[in-house]
Amino acid sequence: MNRKYRKTVIAGNWKMNKTPTETKEFMTAFKAMLPKGRWCDIALCVPAVCIPAAVRAMRETRVGIGAENCNANASGAYTGEIATNMLVDAGCKYVIIGHSERRAMGETDADVNAKVLAALEAGLIPILCCGESLEQRELGITEEFITMQIKCALAGVDEARIRKVVIAYEPIWAFGTGRTATPEQAEDVCESIRSVIRKLYGSKIARATSILYGGSMNEKNAYDLLAQPDIDGGLIGGASLVPEKFLQIVEAANQPTA
Repeated sequence: MNRKYRKTVIAGNWKMNKTPTETKEFMTAFKAMLPKGRWCDIALCVPAVCIPAAVRAMRETRVGIGAENCNANASGAYTGEIATNMLVDAGCKYVIIGHSERRAMGETDADVNAKVLAALEAGLIPILCCGESLEQRELGITEEFITMQIKCALAGVDEARIRKVVIAYEPIWAFGTGRTATPEQAEDVCESIRSVIRKLYGSKIARATSILYGGSMNEKNAYDLLAQPDIDGGLIGGASLVPEKFLQIVEAANQPTA
């Protein structure tokens, strides 16, 4: 982390877990545990039906609520989809875009780009996900593959709007498997991502871009991962479902930095 130049962000991704009632219970417990001070930004991205309960519960805190997906269209005949203006009206601040699980359902790089543009237009903060499979890592094409993902996702995003984008590196081979990239492996890729941003937008913007790690970060490995200079936070899955565990990751993000 480097707080001198960029924000540290700890974001939870609940996936398809918790009901609105359970969301209220979680938020009430987590709110009571929150540390004083403002070291890092905290986001909780929850299922669509849980957004109103989460927003109500955390209204007077510094925790931002987010969605797990959005549609790029403003309105129309898209049964089951949710537009960005709906998320904003519901109280969302963030939206996860391009998650590997969404890509596995058929979401393309073009879809991701359209969603990023729509989210920025609506005033949401996109948490843009990228990451390679085990096969791609073993072939030695991690850097090339992720560079392509980022360039496609950010097509048409100008310098004024890129400052609002958060990037999350989630190695698919470590995602939900309990396997985690070593701090050094995660740092290498996050540093590479920053290099891509530098080439696209210049050093100043690259230095200010928050890059998260999202491959099975938990309360046990968060401190070492977050000690890396180019890892500015985490996109947390399972550990974000338990208030005590999520708080430990927030506290790891509050560690002293050079």
